[in-house]
Amino acid sequence: MATLEIRNLHARAGEHDILRGVDLKIEGGQSHAIMGPNGTGKSTLASVIMGHPRYEVTAGSVTLDGEDVLSMTTDERARAGLFLAMQSPAEVPGVTNSDFIKSAMNARLPEDENVSLFKFIRELDAAVDKLRMREDLPHRYLNDGFSGGEKKRNEILQMRLLKPSIAILDEIDSGLDVDALRVVGENVTEMKSSGFGLLLITHYQRILDYIDADTVHVMMQGRLVKTGDRELMKRIDADGYDWIKDELGIEDERVVPEGEDPASLGECAAKEAFEE
Repeated sequence: MATLEIRNLHARAGEHDILRGVDLKIEGGQSHAIMGPNGTGKSTLASVIMGHPRYEVTAGSVTLDGEDVLSMTTDERARAGLFLAMQSPAEVPGVTNSDFIKSAMNARLPEDENVSLFKFIRELDAAVDKLRMREDLPHRYLNDGFSGGEKKRNEILQMRLLKPSIAILDEIDSGLDVDALRVVGENVTEMKSSGFGLLLITHYQRILDYIDADTVHVMMQGRLVKTGDRELMKRIDADGYDWIKDELGIEDERVVPEGEDPASLGECAAKEAFEE
């Protein structure tokens, strides 16, 4: 059974302390949702788990099946079974979708092994069909010219083929219409098993109509301040977050000054790293 365990995690970006003591445990077969207002650290948590260079971990630990995740490079974390579906997937002209996914699948195999071409084509075609994506998808450049909804479906396509042990979906619902949301939700739900755990970061209740979350967390001030079940999510959908702030005596839930977005800070660093 896959297990991701986060203990007292603190992280910063530049001068800003963003994560301020996150504790979370996700096991295979479980689906956790993290909700919360903008600027509270949700996307930063996803980025830190995957080893984004923009963020510095200052305290705490992250383990996957008992192995120290923080000592791994980003590619080692992916090979170990972690997967992140990003808010804004990068466009990579010149690299076809099929080449990218096949290379990623091969990277998770022992050095002397490769995915057979027949098996890859069969699995890719089946996943494309289930996600109701365009048939020319394998030959298109990675996310190049894709609509927002196509990029999000493409992230789920990669997840289906890579079969991670722990998947983090960062606002996978943004930019999706109702039909696309249903398709994405059905595909994610179909993967649920004892060897697959899910962390879903979202602002909206609607995605949870299609992906059943066992546990719902609320993030404020860089930590998880409240945990419950679907009833908590329903109350947030009906009443917002002010009642939680009042209950916990929180005046300002954010971790960065108004007008600054920790996710966008990270995107800039990622772009710089890619260009180098």
